Amino acid sequence: MSTNRRHFLRNLGGLAAGVAGLSVFGTESLAMEPSKKLFFKMSLAQWSLHKALFSKEIDTLDFPGLAKNTYGIDTVEYVNQFFQDKAKDKQYLNQLLSRSKDHGVKNNLIMIDAEGDICNPDSKERLTAVENHYKWVDAAKFLGCQSVRINMFGTGPKEDVRLAGIDGLGRLAEYAAKAGINVLAENHGGYSSDAVWLASIVKQVNMKNVGTLPDFTNFCIKREGENFWEGKCIESYDPYKGVKELMPYAMGVSAKAFEFDAQGFCKVTDYTRMMQIIKDSGFKGYIGIEYEGDQVSEEVGIKKTKALLEKTGLAVS
Repeated sequence: MSTNRRHFLRNLGGLAAGVAGLSVFGTESLAMEPSKKLFFKMSLAQWSLHKALFSKEIDTLDFPGLAKNTYGIDTVEYVNQFFQDKAKDKQYLNQLLSRSKDHGVKNNLIMIDAEGDICNPDSKERLTAVENHYKWVDAAKFLGCQSVRINMFGTGPKEDVRLAGIDGLGRLAEYAAKAGINVLAENHGGYSSDAVWLASIVKQVNMKNVGTLPDFTNFCIKREGENFWEGKCIESYDPYKGVKELMPYAMGVSAKAFEFDAQGFCKVTDYTRMMQIIKDSGFKGYIGIEYEGDQVSEEVGIKKTKALLEKTGLAVS
């Protein structure tokens, strides 16, 4: 636990009593400073409900209504994995758009996975990957989104992958610019979790519709074993340093949360410290809730993360 966090807990611990299982702080605490508003806007990432989605308890068409009616959030971030075969299905997309409009929900972002490696040093493979992303840019435009999020992993020598990433991101951004869509690169494992490396690509591409989506915890550069997502992390990047380095280019932020302590604070991330970094950068855009834990249900985890963002967002100077 950091010194800053201990100080914050000592000063606010008595105010952090929440409604058990729902809000870690309770609505009373938010009324303490009625004249002070959050410096950011809040959205809900679809991945926060990945268990319910993978188990077919709900589907993507349910997501806008759940965001608004269950969590009180009117802006959403989709993950293409949950409607992978629907990118060109205008009937389905129109249905999803109607659902969001019916609930007064803004579609803000589509996170794109499993469409190839746009950092591939092989020019043919890289171009194929870039073109695979086009349909999701088109879907994002149809749904009224502002952005798509891409992965920038890459295999091979670090500099070769970086140069390939500059080319791949630039090509995709040129296509997206015609649709008025932003392309956001996220720290999401491998080389992309090296914030300086990732920022250098965004800076080199130097396009108005290109930015970053800093995630609070995706800073593992190297893991044991062949499967990156299952192995033990053996090389990581400092998350606070990384977020600070990515914030100058940020067009969105992912607030990741796993487990919470008795006071409702995230055990992995010092949210107060992160929120101060974000505020100091001048950011005023969307911070997306991305709950991924097993300690509590997805519904409770989302509500706890929302309450934590509200409380720490109000607490930073």
